[in-house]
Amino acid sequence: MPESSGEIGRPLKVLHVDDDPMNLRVVQEILGAFGHQAVMACSGQDALERLAVEAFDLVLLDIHMPGMTGIEVIEKLRASPGPERNIPVIALTADVYSRRPAEYVAMGFNDFVSKPILVSGLMATIKRCAGPAPAPALSRAS
Repeated sequence: MPESSGEIGRPLKVLHVDDDPMNLRVVQEILGAFGHQAVMACSGQDALERLAVEAFDLVLLDIHMPGMTGIEVIEKLRASPGPERNIPVIALTADVYSRRPAEYVAMGFNDFVSKPILVSGLMATIKRCAGPAPAPALSRAS
């Protein structure tokens, strides 16, 4: 598999939602280094509007944002009638004490990454959520 795509096997188009421009820039640089495209959204409303009209492989969603929190975004996204409701979404937050990762999954997120973001942890989580499906087992003739 190509090293440039972070061992996922294909370049991904990732929507990164965060109200902090520095966080957006850092993640854009990380994803770009692995051959992925980061599309930035600075609010939950912007993210939902983009998801309704544009296809993405994955969403990185900050939890604490003004206006519409990441939790409100995931609720609206999962309740939407379009195909975007099934997109893998990874929660991003510096608040690692108020909720356990399993609670984020129960809310509709596919996984969780804490801030500050470690490159290895982010890429491993992306691979788990958007990596290729395992190949079906081949049946053997006896």
